[in-house]
Amino acid sequence: MIGSLLVANRGEIARRVLRTARALGVRTVAVYSSVDAGLPFVAEADKAVPLDGPPQAVYRDGAQILSIAAEAGATAIHPGYGFLSENADFARQVTAAGLVWVGPPAEAIEAMGDKVAARARMAAAGVPVAPGSTDAVAGAQACAAEAARVGYPVMIKASAGGGGMGMAVVAAPESLAAEFEKVTGFAGRLFGDDRVFVERYFPRVRHVEVQVLGLATGRVVALGERDCSVQRRNQKVVEETPSPAVDDALRERMSQAAVRAAETVGYRNAGTVEFLLDPASGEFFFLEMNTRLQVEHPITEAVYGVDLVAEQLRVAAGLPPSIDVDNLRRDGHAIELRINAEDPKRFLPRPGAIETWIEPAGDGVRVDAGYAAGTTVTPAYDSLLAKLIVHGSDRAQALARAREAVGGFQISGPEKGGVKTNLPFLAEVLDSAEFVSGDYDTGIVGRLR
Repeated sequence: MIGSLLVANRGEIARRVLRTARALGVRTVAVYSSVDAGLPFVAEADKAVPLDGPPQAVYRDGAQILSIAAEAGATAIHPGYGFLSENADFARQVTAAGLVWVGPPAEAIEAMGDKVAARARMAAAGVPVAPGSTDAVAGAQACAAEAARVGYPVMIKASAGGGGMGMAVVAAPESLAAEFEKVTGFAGRLFGDDRVFVERYFPRVRHVEVQVLGLATGRVVALGERDCSVQRRNQKVVEETPSPAVDDALRERMSQAAVRAAETVGYRNAGTVEFLLDPASGEFFFLEMNTRLQVEHPITEAVYGVDLVAEQLRVAAGLPPSIDVDNLRRDGHAIELRINAEDPKRFLPRPGAIETWIEPAGDGVRVDAGYAAGTTVTPAYDSLLAKLIVHGSDRAQALARAREAVGGFQISGPEKGGVKTNLPFLAEVLDSAEFVSGDYDTGIVGRLR
């Protein structure tokens, strides 16, 4: 097993990785920005080292993180999600420095990071892909021609995009040129790559992903699917497993496609293959592959009784899995709710001081949190405060436990300058007839609002 691990991340995912590393007897090193000094993850590491520089940039400062790893005696780096987790160059730098990279090979990150190339690669491997352009489109005129060929409505998507960012729906030719300029401009600023492609837009679709684990031997296994269709601004808010829209036959087909996708790029470690599912026809299409641990991984852990971070560390160390991958059994149903520092009506960020933080507890309830009472949420980072995970014997029990847990989660700040959360909105989702029925799609939040 890895001897000493540096966690190149912050907040709840840093705490999550540190918790497993500590349980395995692995020495841990945390790095933190100036505004994160008071967060729980800093105190929970064996050693914590401040990062020098602007808070918004320091967790992407690979050179500084590698320097700290060398000085602290770390032998491996876990990137969490976001920041450097899908940076192929950083993965190469870690291994070149003689450290263990807790993630997939740089080549796999690179292959799946370019969405246009990934689509072509998946199609060649027999993985279903949605109708769309086979290459990046050069200019608004070429984009319009591709959209006409594919058929409206379409999505213009950034080739280097991800996480629900860098895309726009175009319903008619009249609005295409303006949306093309918006997406290319945004992609160039955020990703440093303004290439885009066109893909068919499905008005009623579900977002279903498959968790995969690439073993040290080269074999890839699937650990079921997660339904991530409850989204605002194309970003996930509520996830559940198993998906109410997926039966055993469809689950097998999707799992096989996900494994084939991962095998095509020589995948190792934990990853997720995301699909769009047409609930009417049962057709599904490759969306993208996240070459890292997903935010929503705990619900897979809950129903399969596995610690995915522990398995990540084992794969990175060249060890066999601790689970019997030939006899994976799903137990019950799990739901994850993302608790964000945002206005529950308009979903605008609402960072601020936290005075009260009381987490729910009870059977089947787990909280992965990045904050606590007395800490402050700054606008420097993503608005995620915590993840509430509930597990039940079936979906009905999981829903009941989720409602009770959301009602019992107390987060508040001072009247002026205090944090606001989306907990009221999450309660609204759990009570909505559409979500309770299980027959929902990615448009559910718009219908609730």
